[in-house]
Amino acid sequence: MSDNPVVKSARGRRSGSWRGEWRFAAAGLLITAILLVSTGACAVWAERTQGQSLQGAHLDQVRGTGRLLAQAAEGLLAANELSALRRLVADSSQDLGLSLCRIALPDGQVVADAIPSNITHKDLPERWTGAVVEEGEAGKGIYVFPVVVPGRGNARLEMMAESPPATAAFWQVMNGMGAITILALAATMVAYRWMQGRLRALAAVRMALLAHNRGEVGPAALEVDAALGLEAKAWNQLLAHGAGQRKEDAIKKTRETLQARRQYTDHLASACDALSQGLVLVGRDLRAEYVNGAAAALLRTKRETMLGAEVASFLADDRIVSACRASTGEQMPRRTIIEVPREEAGGTTLLRFVIRPVRRDDWGVAMIIIEDITQQRVADQSRHAFVAQATHELRTPLTNIRLYAEMALDEGKQDTAVVSNCLNIINQETFRLDRIVGDILAIAEIEAGTMSLQQDDVRLEELFLELRTDYAAQADEAKIKLLFNLPPKLPIIKGDREKIRLAIHNLLGNALKYTPAGGQVTVGAAVDRGRLVVDVVDTGIGMSEEDSHRVFDKFYRAKDPRVGKIKGSGLGLAIAREVVRLHGGDITAQSELDKGSTFTLVLPIPETVN
Repeated sequence: MSDNPVVKSARGRRSGSWRGEWRFAAAGLLITAILLVSTGACAVWAERTQGQSLQGAHLDQVRGTGRLLAQAAEGLLAANELSALRRLVADSSQDLGLSLCRIALPDGQVVADAIPSNITHKDLPERWTGAVVEEGEAGKGIYVFPVVVPGRGNARLEMMAESPPATAAFWQVMNGMGAITILALAATMVAYRWMQGRLRALAAVRMALLAHNRGEVGPAALEVDAALGLEAKAWNQLLAHGAGQRKEDAIKKTRETLQARRQYTDHLASACDALSQGLVLVGRDLRAEYVNGAAAALLRTKRETMLGAEVASFLADDRIVSACRASTGEQMPRRTIIEVPREEAGGTTLLRFVIRPVRRDDWGVAMIIIEDITQQRVADQSRHAFVAQATHELRTPLTNIRLYAEMALDEGKQDTAVVSNCLNIINQETFRLDRIVGDILAIAEIEAGTMSLQQDDVRLEELFLELRTDYAAQADEAKIKLLFNLPPKLPIIKGDREKIRLAIHNLLGNALKYTPAGGQVTVGAAVDRGRLVVDVVDTGIGMSEEDSHRVFDKFYRAKDPRVGKIKGSGLGLAIAREVVRLHGGDITAQSELDKGSTFTLVLPIPETVN
């Protein structure tokens, strides 16, 4: 310890200064405490007095309204107007600020309640039994009013009133008292801060540190007044630097998150728009929340018109609307498939609608998948017809082979000419059977994508000679003039000989099949700019423009009634085009109804040998 009087004096002044400051602070705190206690006591007394007055007035209002509501309920129950009664109960509860407002039967079943989920009787019984209740308080703040429905039974109206809010006059008094208290506290704080002097800045920083220790990290809790001095300014600059750094980090992270979500959303929307099937998402209110482009195209409308519109406005089928309502309103997942035919200018199309919930563990959103299955259904029908036709065509040559084999065995010993004739017919039927089986195998390879080529030299002169030999007898029998308009010399090309022969065979066979007696079929061939061009021209029944566009489809047969009388599988032209395209060429058709058709086969000649 030091005996220096200057030091003792300074220490005493500092000690006295601190003691005086604490005495002043203690007196100020005492006055402030007395002021707060007095203000609080006055506020409690005023609140209790006015609350009791308001409570009595509010209860009187509830009793009066309850009697009127009970009378109105009697008429509505007698008329079985449950919707109007429930609306009246809900409006009365909201207007009076009731915590309970309901109409119940003697057995406790609720027929009307301010909260619809509390209703246990959706429909009112024709009659019910129970004694008439007396008006009054039933306990726990619930008031009961009798409801007598002549000829049906008795019920009761139950109401519970919440405490009424304070009036404007009460809050005006409270605000005045609060303002006086705040002014007194402010005067005390001003005096105290004036006494603090230079210690104010350090005290503010200390308070900020204590606030930070309590977990408060916001600028409003940590910043201090810059007018307190250099220490306060330095503290605020430190806080601003840290807050700025945190803000930059948060902005960067948010930007990265938004960019990732935007990319995901854009990719998902693009993927949905790329679907060939229509996709519609329907909300619980049965309105379209999302529509992709395919859905708008299939429904012959605009996407903007469908978005936000009710399902019934663009899907007129009641079955679809009911399925959407079931999928959005039930927790158990359901999947419904509905096929809807649609009449159009070009004919009837068939749309398939698949309705199901979006998620198994949630409900409220349904997904509608729309698909045009017209071609699929036509293909299925054609495939079934082909199976039936192929079965019939297979049975015919097999039956002929069996019959002529039996004839050769029975009569061949006596007449060798019979044996020769039977063998000739068996040979023809075997050739016919082989052609049918070949068509079936070829279409199976096309469907599986496994058809391949066996490249070799193809001598066109020999090929056309075989075709002339194969079809000469058939043309003579049908009284059709068969001409081959060929150049003196044809090249040797590279390709699969049997498949090229099959393609030209199908073209020539079709021409003879659909040309009536007295007509003419001409087969022409030429080499033009490195391509082999084969034309098969007939003077047959021809085709319409629609049939010309679809004549190469698998299993398709023209709608002309004359075609239905002629046997065929609808595969020959499809096989021929597929074979030629595997060689890098193509087949086109030009036809005019009742005037004939021209089929043109074009094959590239990458290598020729003269």
